[in-house]
Amino acid sequence: MAQHDTTPKTVFRITELSPHRPLGFNLRPDNATMERIRAHLDLIALRKLSFTGELHSEGKHDWRLDARLGATVVQPCVVSLDPVTTRLDEDVSRLFVADMPQTPESDEIEMPEDESVEPLRDTIDLEAVMIEALTLALPDYPRRNEAELEQRTFTPPGAEPIKDEETKPFAGLAGLKQKLERDE
Repeated sequence: MAQHDTTPKTVFRITELSPHRPLGFNLRPDNATMERIRAHLDLIALRKLSFTGELHSEGKHDWRLDARLGATVVQPCVVSLDPVTTRLDEDVSRLFVADMPQTPESDEIEMPEDESVEPLRDTIDLEAVMIEALTLALPDYPRRNEAELEQRTFTPPGAEPIKDEETKPFAGLAGLKQKLERDE
């Protein structure tokens, strides 16, 4: 049975963790922390943020975090800037590996196949993992269902507006091909 920690502690030293007993956690940030996270992520509102799960040893030196992130976020619509409310419920898994393969010191770094693998440091910060998971779960382009982008035309005075068909480079070739076929 997992031991559940009800204290607000979110940073754990690896030496404090028992390799034989999982550490259960249930993070529900206070209002000040929620406001700090909301401002950092540039959200209109952040409500019902929770991060619940378990941290347990994996093998001799590694640690696994399995959790569930829940939150309600309000972001501006990319079209109208009206508020868009989204409920997020995401599974979060991280494997903290003691012997992480070294990356070469160059400008180009290859992405690892498993994005949930991270290097094991002296501590594991549950709040940092929660904020990272929330950031990754946010919709990139929140949009209200009824929001529509208006069609606008911008032309200099006295010029003819360009039509959509004229911006397609191969549209004229189809007409040219038909004309050539008729001339034969």
